[in-house]
Amino acid sequence: MSMLDGAIVLVAVGLGLIAAATRRVSGRAVFAVSAALLAACAFQLWRDGLYWQYLPVHALLAALLVLGWRRSRPAPRRALAWLGRSGIAGLAVAALLAWSFVPVPELPAPHGPYAVGSQVFRWVDGERAEDATADPDDRRNVVVQAWYPAEPGQGVAPRYIDGLGRLPSFVSLIPGLAMQRYDRIDAHARLDAPVAAQRARWPVVLFSPGYGASRAFYSGLLADLASRGFVVLALDHAYEAPVVELADGRLATPTERFLPDDPDRLRYMSERQSVRAADLRFVVGQVGRPGAFGPMLSGRLDAQRIAAIGHSFGGASAVEAAMEDARIRAVANIDGTLYGRAAADPMPVPFLLLESDHRETRHSRHYLQGNLALVQHARAGGYRYQIAEANHYGFTDVPLYLSAPARFAAAALIGGSRGPARTQAAGNDVLAAFLAGPLLDAPVDVAAATARHSGLVGEAFAPRSGEPAARAEGVRP
Repeated sequence: MSMLDGAIVLVAVGLGLIAAATRRVSGRAVFAVSAALLAACAFQLWRDGLYWQYLPVHALLAALLVLGWRRSRPAPRRALAWLGRSGIAGLAVAALLAWSFVPVPELPAPHGPYAVGSQVFRWVDGERAEDATADPDDRRNVVVQAWYPAEPGQGVAPRYIDGLGRLPSFVSLIPGLAMQRYDRIDAHARLDAPVAAQRARWPVVLFSPGYGASRAFYSGLLADLASRGFVVLALDHAYEAPVVELADGRLATPTERFLPDDPDRLRYMSERQSVRAADLRFVVGQVGRPGAFGPMLSGRLDAQRIAAIGHSFGGASAVEAAMEDARIRAVANIDGTLYGRAAADPMPVPFLLLESDHRETRHSRHYLQGNLALVQHARAGGYRYQIAEANHYGFTDVPLYLSAPARFAAAALIGGSRGPARTQAAGNDVLAAFLAGPLLDAPVDVAAATARHSGLVGEAFAPRSGEPAARAEGVRP
């Protein structure tokens, strides 16, 4: 969304509301401004093509052009009666609502020193049946997008989300129609770019998205983390993500089978968490398998240096995977509620809990109790940090799908005034500092990372204890 696009919409809507509210505004002024904005729209069409989000804007400007011309002529009342004040106001409101979802969201640029490359891998785990379908011969699909440090250069951007051109009516709660031009999103990465030569093998970070979320929703966070020197393998969990292209080209959409004797869905979520953890463990196995990542990445991943992280339900899944797989050396839970063994068993590797602002996200009691228990049973110690004025969705790209006025309204209703760009920058600074020890054998200075941002409060906690080993200044109890 360029400044020109935003200016056209805001001026058109403002002019429409003023013209509908009063007849005192000059007809010549309405005509001149409408004509200028229509000329800007013509330039916009020439530059970018037609976005459906702007059709109400075009209709509003055409109506204002006619209204301005008629008001500057005799019998303005007849013109106003023909167009109607309510009609002008309705077009203005429709233009504002249509603009709530921007046609092409702009993602924040990565902060790290490396350029970013990307590849997608679609595998079938022949050892596991797919319980989401009725076909007994169906095997579990595991889809991974690799984000990795790359050599600088030019290239084609990776496709933002699976299924573009054949998306379902809704992708999570987002209208599929709003995403039809997401092929133009700049994810600040190049498809199949050569891997950076600074290391022979790069440390690996597995990433699991939130429940019902696509890996695409985290592209800003993932590209930024890759630019800091990690190969990030982001999963789409088939039949749970809103849309996933399987290995045979079919699109899988969510399948949920809730049980009547599980009203709180705790058993259901625990079972799905175990499926996700198995997906993560399968990818760990692929890291060590020769040729699994094609000619570009195979041999460039360090199978001895693997961490698992995730957001929301993905964070819980990463926790369970780390409890079960000794090849995972560290784990980070970003704002995730824990289920099953993740909320009860001891954590054998260094652990980071990265949280949104409790006052804005209003975490459930189940979330608070599960993560407190995990901190108290973290055998290798770790860290817990909270990011002020960040809500649960600030770790994702989703707020950037909205226009600035829509984001402001959403923040007023559900919090998150820090915004995704600042939330992801702060979160990835903490993540990179935490992962430096287990994955890079570098000094760990999480406190220095948090000091670069306002509103981060938290603590380091010692192994086998919930008591803090060292408290950051300003920590809330």
